[in-house]
Amino acid sequence: MKNGTQKSSSKGLQKAFEAKDIWSRLREYMGRHRDDIYKIIVLITLGLISALIIQEKIGIDRFVGSFLIAAVILFIFYKDIRRYKPGYMGDYKMLLLLGLLVTGTLLFGRVYEYLLAGLHRGLNFPDGNAFIYGIPIPIGAMLVKLIFDFHTSIIFSFAISLLAGIWLNDPLYTVYVFIGSLTAAFSVMRCKRRSALIKGGMYVSVVNVVNTAIILLLNGNLISQMLPSAFLFAALSGIMVSATVSIMLPVIEYIFGITTDISLVELLDLDQPLMRNLMIAAPGTYHHSVIVGNLAEAAAEAVDANPLLARVTAYYHDIGKIKMPEYFVENQTSAASKHEKLTPHMSSMILISHVKEGVELAKQYKLPRLVADIIQQHHGTSLITYFYQKAIEQAADISHENYRYPGPKPQTRVAALVMMADAVEAASRALTDPTPARISALVDRIINSIFLDGQIDECELTLKDISEIKKRFTYILTSIFHRRIEYPELDIKGLRNPEKTIFEAGIRKNPAERGSFVMSLLQNNGNNNKEQPKTDKDKPAPYREHPEKSPETSNP
Repeated sequence: MKNGTQKSSSKGLQKAFEAKDIWSRLREYMGRHRDDIYKIIVLITLGLISALIIQEKIGIDRFVGSFLIAAVILFIFYKDIRRYKPGYMGDYKMLLLLGLLVTGTLLFGRVYEYLLAGLHRGLNFPDGNAFIYGIPIPIGAMLVKLIFDFHTSIIFSFAISLLAGIWLNDPLYTVYVFIGSLTAAFSVMRCKRRSALIKGGMYVSVVNVVNTAIILLLNGNLISQMLPSAFLFAALSGIMVSATVSIMLPVIEYIFGITTDISLVELLDLDQPLMRNLMIAAPGTYHHSVIVGNLAEAAAEAVDANPLLARVTAYYHDIGKIKMPEYFVENQTSAASKHEKLTPHMSSMILISHVKEGVELAKQYKLPRLVADIIQQHHGTSLITYFYQKAIEQAADISHENYRYPGPKPQTRVAALVMMADAVEAASRALTDPTPARISALVDRIINSIFLDGQIDECELTLKDISEIKKRFTYILTSIFHRRIEYPELDIKGLRNPEKTIFEAGIRKNPAERGSFVMSLLQNNGNNNKEQPKTDKDKPAPYREHPEKSPETSNP
């Protein structure tokens, strides 16, 4: 009896320990994958919201089915981003925005459906659902392309078209939405102006009209009373896409602190207060920044980075020099340097301070975070070699950490490109004879030193990218420092004094003959000053022909 009781108690304890072990393992798993669990919860929430929006009829079975399909579609969307765009996974703000764009697009579609249905009835169009071709669902794909990238806009178009097809219970409408969304994404591939959104809406209108004709043909309604109204609503859809995106894009940029290519182009305007201050206070730095922008943009195109972002950040990377421009060599007008009266440590502190000043100016003028980050990273933790060597000559016990920039190191490819372009452009100014071979050797030496110093360890540049960057830098700098032929002096008739030409030719003679040549010119000049008797050639033409009428021979 006792043995049975002991066995049962031991089994109970064993089960308790097993349950405790399972619970501890579960807690450990949840601790390790907390971020993934939160993301799954967000996906489930978005699936529930999407199912509520696309619900046409009240019913628990239809709602559960819509939720499950929406959850699967959003999960596929999430896995694609995790596989092909892992950079977004660490930015929860961007992930939240992407989820809001999915549900927001469906919500906007619902609102427009209600408005267009009322317009359809108000215009007394024939009965039917022609108004569905005017629902501007491509809004989402266009916004995703402008804010994220083209790949994300494609998978977004796929997901939103499936949800729209479930919403309207029409498989052909899935195709209609997918093609319209892809057109919206393609139309803003190189969008640099807000006016380009209007052109993108026109493309969407044209494609939607063609798709509407094809769908009506498949349904056997091409030749029917539904045709004019369907074409009208399809054409209106593109106009509504442009209008809605134009209104929503600045709002999203402001709320989420996002920088699009459109806002980057606006920063290139020379009327920007910060750019105007840079041109006036530090013109040498401004010219240097323009050249750095050319180098960074060319390199960004070679490594498939954002060329526009590279140019804009290069323009603003040295704005901190506005505070003390005379302490930077490109702005010094006198032969004496301001640093001659300073210690090497003080000079290095002044150079380092321009990064901090630049970040503060970026915040003051509300520059985008991307620009401010690259201003902070464009020197990384590199060593100020000149003043460090000067300090070593004065005192042996010197820590190189005091002569390094605070960093951080470049975190993106564009930041690394600006760093390398800045260093290469500055070093190229010291070349005495900038031949193509010397320029190529300089570029190779500067970029290799940056690489060996570990400054680009935290960005995604490959060795192949570095090779392409060197080629672009060499090509641009060789074009800038090109040779010019020496133009000969032109003796244009009537523009030069012939006596001066004779004198210039004479003084180029050898020293032995130069003195006699000058004396002969002086003697001739004295004789020329005397009044010479007039010859027959000096007389006016009428008196040469009729000498009897000359005033010198005629009587009064």
